[in-house]
Amino acid sequence: MFDLLEEKIWFWTLLIIPMIVVLFLLLQIWKRNTQNKFADKAMMNRLSPNKSLLKSVLKTVLLCLAFACLSMALVNPKNGTKLETVKREGVDIVFAVDVSKSMLAEDIAPSRLDKAKQLVTQIINNLASDRIGIIAYAGRAIPQLPITTDYGSAKMFLNNMNTDMLSSQGTAINEAIKLSKTYFDDDGQTNKILIIISDGEDHSEAAVAYAEEANKEGIRIFTIGVGDVKGGPIPLKRNGVVTSYKKDSQGETVITKLNEDTLKDIAAEADGAYINGKITNNVVENIRDILNKMDKTEFEAKQFADFKDQFQWFLGFGIFFLFLDIFLLERKTEWLKKLNLFNENL
Repeated sequence: MFDLLEEKIWFWTLLIIPMIVVLFLLLQIWKRNTQNKFADKAMMNRLSPNKSLLKSVLKTVLLCLAFACLSMALVNPKNGTKLETVKREGVDIVFAVDVSKSMLAEDIAPSRLDKAKQLVTQIINNLASDRIGIIAYAGRAIPQLPITTDYGSAKMFLNNMNTDMLSSQGTAINEAIKLSKTYFDDDGQTNKILIIISDGEDHSEAAVAYAEEANKEGIRIFTIGVGDVKGGPIPLKRNGVVTSYKKDSQGETVITKLNEDTLKDIAAEADGAYINGKITNNVVENIRDILNKMDKTEFEAKQFADFKDQFQWFLGFGIFFLFLDIFLLERKTEWLKKLNLFNENL
């Protein structure tokens, strides 16, 4: 129905509707119990002959419809007037993000993994028409996002990445390099880029060889190191609070360190470069300079053109239902008396 929902978080306001229904039912039960204590049903009908249960129900329904429409107005659904194919020029970039437990270390604020996400996000923010893909890896690698120009989706997938998404722990950079080859669908491409963001603690010892093979297939690898060479402990948290630190089999606290040598060797074997990830602006500028010097490949991409807001329709209906609710009296009218839907005249 709609091509885009701009502010999905406002769907939570729909929870007001069941609350209204529950309150209405509780109020009706309370009224009935109170009236029964005051007088019997026949007496109440004589004392208040024009009281209408149907109108109370209608008012509640109108109020619920009003809130539903206003919630949709806040979500702001959009429609694309047409789907068009556009030609773009850019570079294909695959980000391989390390999600092993060592990335929880906080030797670089706020943590290695959060810093990695921040770096990738800032790089994406500075791209123009390049295509991007995302890989997550630890003891093995899994695809997160195929090659796309949808930067919004890329940031969403990136934000959801965590150290619990892979059961096999360790850091197998070679698995990420191997998987990245499947992302580049054109063998003739000369602008294939793999950016590895990691602390460099590679437990496979095969990454350098894989990097050399990837370079033979036209893939250039750039590595970004996150962490400190002095290292830091790996915190174990519960509800966001550090309860202890990871220990080895001898009961000693594990200290994980940034291994720049491994990352430098990988980049050197794949005609790339190593960048220290401590200062975000420096990383972004280095990547921008690298991309500007590369040849661009033309590709086609489909996108919706001329997205149009549709919130005004829901806002209008919401206000309309509110006006009806306000001006609809709870007293019975002549036509309602004739309908007698709830046997209220008996």
